[in-house]
Amino acid sequence: MNATSPHTADPHTADPHTADPHPADPHTAGPDAAHPPPAGPHRALLARHRAVTPSWLATYYREPIELTHGEGRHVWDAEGRRYLDFFGGILTTMTAHALPEVTKAVAEQAGRILHTSTLYLSTPMVELAEQIAELSGIPDAKVFFTTSGTEANDAALLLATAFRRSNQVLAMRNSYHGRSFSTVGITGNTSWSPTSLSPLQTLYVHGGVRTRGPFAHLSDEDFTAACVADLEDVLGQAEGTVAALIAEPIQGVGGFTSGPDGLYAAFKEVLDRHGILWITDEVQTGWGRTGDHFWGWQAHGAAGPPDLLTFAKGIGNGLSMGGVVARAEVMDCLGANSISTFGGSPITTAGALANLRYLREHDLQGNARATGALLLNRLRSAAEELPIVREVRGRGLMIGVELVERDGSPSPQAATATLEYARELGVLIGKGGRQGNALRIAPPLSLTPAEAEQGAGLLVQALRQAQHTVGGKEQGQ
Repeated sequence: MNATSPHTADPHTADPHTADPHPADPHTAGPDAAHPPPAGPHRALLARHRAVTPSWLATYYREPIELTHGEGRHVWDAEGRRYLDFFGGILTTMTAHALPEVTKAVAEQAGRILHTSTLYLSTPMVELAEQIAELSGIPDAKVFFTTSGTEANDAALLLATAFRRSNQVLAMRNSYHGRSFSTVGITGNTSWSPTSLSPLQTLYVHGGVRTRGPFAHLSDEDFTAACVADLEDVLGQAEGTVAALIAEPIQGVGGFTSGPDGLYAAFKEVLDRHGILWITDEVQTGWGRTGDHFWGWQAHGAAGPPDLLTFAKGIGNGLSMGGVVARAEVMDCLGANSISTFGGSPITTAGALANLRYLREHDLQGNARATGALLLNRLRSAAEELPIVREVRGRGLMIGVELVERDGSPSPQAATATLEYARELGVLIGKGGRQGNALRIAPPLSLTPAEAEQGAGLLVQALRQAQHTVGGKEQGQ
């Protein structure tokens, strides 16, 4: 694919959900780090961007790009270069770019009315809430719409702490739940927690990372038992009532890590004994992306559904949409009045309805399972000859590739180099992990087998180039 000319840019920054907190050495970060490209539309826009936005608002690539339009699984930048999109605006373009069904629904709704607020009844909001409540698996479910995953998790924390009359919350190590004051307070990934101040008392437990940490050497069964014992120990140190456990079935910003299937079912047995609520953060794992299940929690479903479920990203296919599903007694526990000015707006719910209908009618969950398996197999096969790759993990179209140095330590330099090489070759991916050393691969769920093959080939090529540039652990270590 002729996506770019050679020697175009050099990375080390990242978007606000996946930025590398350990910037790469410009001499090892990627191609031509010491020779930036000539000024162009992107360079001019970057200067304007930096003048009016916060310094902590990170962007991908040393020379960031503007994406101006897309179609299907492809996007184009302001300089006319085409890319396979394997990140989908941080797992948000779930079905496809410029999906005609969504575009039509949005245009038709925009021609009628754009906005009303929850002070007025809304047919598309009610219809979408009915469908999500049924799909959630939560009995007697009610739905509250927000504008983002951060706001959805905020709302879930409000509900859980009000219902349980406690501000103590359990969260997973290496987790990420948003950028607001309260969600930063339950984020276990220190690279994304800019303050220790919080309205919540957060207790962190093991289980989000299977192949690193003190339990990594154990079997899945023993790993789960050790994590349950840790949970019991943490609860023994808590003072009084604990409100909830919030957990991502697969940790997104953490680098697409997860515990064994059934871990949260084992946790829920403990939680239920104490009356503690289980909040599943499905902002990235929902809507069939994992292929095997419609929701990430269903891989842990032996103990039944969660008490609360948060969602966002993919349901809107780029529209600003999020929400919370909860049992009616939990959702209705608030005593004060409340509204949502923008949550569940006519235009976002109309687009989300069309998007959800397309996803279900075309079995995109099944497609994620099939094309994801193709990608995983290709990457795992190539990794056998790439010492730079420690692990290829994930399920469906949610795939992580962890990169390391020669001694096996995390290598953010290798990740930034691969990110840039991939862009140069014509494929956009993401990055994550606490040390910024994991690649995040999450294409739209309509990805075709041919595109999966093409993208896998480009990613393998990018990894080989990073292996040559940065190096990895020695063979056999």
